[in-house]
Amino acid sequence: MRAVLDYFKTGMTSINFWKVASLWLICLFYVLFQGGKTSLMLFAMVSLLVAYWTLSGLGGVKRIKGTRTLSLTGDRTGLLKAGEQVQVKLHVQPPRFLPLPYIVIREHLRRHNGDSWIFEDSIIPHFNQEGFLVYQTPPLERGRYVFASTECQSEDIFGLMKHKGEFQTGGEFRVLPRTVFVPKWQLYSRNSRLAGPETAVSLSRRETTQINGVRDYMYGDRISRIHWNATAKTGAWKSKEFEHESLPKTVLVLDAHSSSYLDPAQFELAVSTTASLIEYGIRERISMGMCTLGRPFRGFPPAEGLLGRQQMLQHLVDINADGYGNHRDILEAKRDFFTPGAFFILISPLADEKLLNIMRWARTRQMIPYHIHTGSSFQAATREGSRRVNLHKHGFRGVTVSSLSELPIALGGGKP
Repeated sequence: MRAVLDYFKTGMTSINFWKVASLWLICLFYVLFQGGKTSLMLFAMVSLLVAYWTLSGLGGVKRIKGTRTLSLTGDRTGLLKAGEQVQVKLHVQPPRFLPLPYIVIREHLRRHNGDSWIFEDSIIPHFNQEGFLVYQTPPLERGRYVFASTECQSEDIFGLMKHKGEFQTGGEFRVLPRTVFVPKWQLYSRNSRLAGPETAVSLSRRETTQINGVRDYMYGDRISRIHWNATAKTGAWKSKEFEHESLPKTVLVLDAHSSSYLDPAQFELAVSTTASLIEYGIRERISMGMCTLGRPFRGFPPAEGLLGRQQMLQHLVDINADGYGNHRDILEAKRDFFTPGAFFILISPLADEKLLNIMRWARTRQMIPYHIHTGSSFQAATREGSRRVNLHKHGFRGVTVSSLSELPIALGGGKP
């Protein structure tokens, strides 16, 4: 009953409704005042047509149901990374008792930051009143994506009346940040002086002779490292995993203040840099944690477990640069999170006194501060002079990256 009332309530504001009502009233008056078989047959045909239009509006596209299937083209973990696409298959089931010549489908895909993407196409239902729509999204950036209600539109078999409806079905997925492979980080090199001469000896990350498990073969592994028994059993190349000597813990500090970034591309670069370093920590089995100076503060303590690293990456999926306030005050309020003796890796485009205050605070906490400056080439060129002088004057080190592709060179062979 409510569906009928809603249909007529919306129809009262439709021009087509008044056209149909006027036609039916004219035929009715024609029967009442003229009489005869001709007027009666005309009134009967118009009444049947109006009844068909009414049933189409009540039980046509308004009662369409559908299911959505997503074919993720990500890696074997089933997680998508920025730049990859999603194949969507939509199964539409219109009501079986009313024929529909065609159905126009409009899909709405929304991102966590408010961006939206619309796909529109038409399908012709099969004889069993089922239809399939398959399409592929464009390359997606990091974020949480959800499908809004699917809109449907159709006409009657005469092409005189249009009807609209919608249905809701599941379809949510996440896209991880864009990353780059970092083969080496001089900060963890035995001969590195990036963290200061007093800590150069403690930065060794040599492997012991104690086997700690088996992992997948990676390009560059020596033949002596291949685990032949595991390779023969699984049919895939496997390598031995050895235990490592102890190494200071590492905390990645992502600046998520809105005032720190001039454009969204800067923040995306900072997020991608953080995600790339997390993946580097996973491969090298480094005890690495992360915190984001956003709204609110979110911290993940250093750990070597894969579960903790995946939680960090998932946190970076839908993070925004929405932080505010003084950086040092926020860090001081969460000082228990930071362990003395750990690496303090600040990822931020800051290049002024705010940066020095953060680095000084990390040093007072007996941590080893290190700065990764993220920004465009123009901004790096205009800010790098003052940043380099200030950091070098106060004994701090760091690197500058203007694009994600520069990160491996900067960390592995770039100048401090």
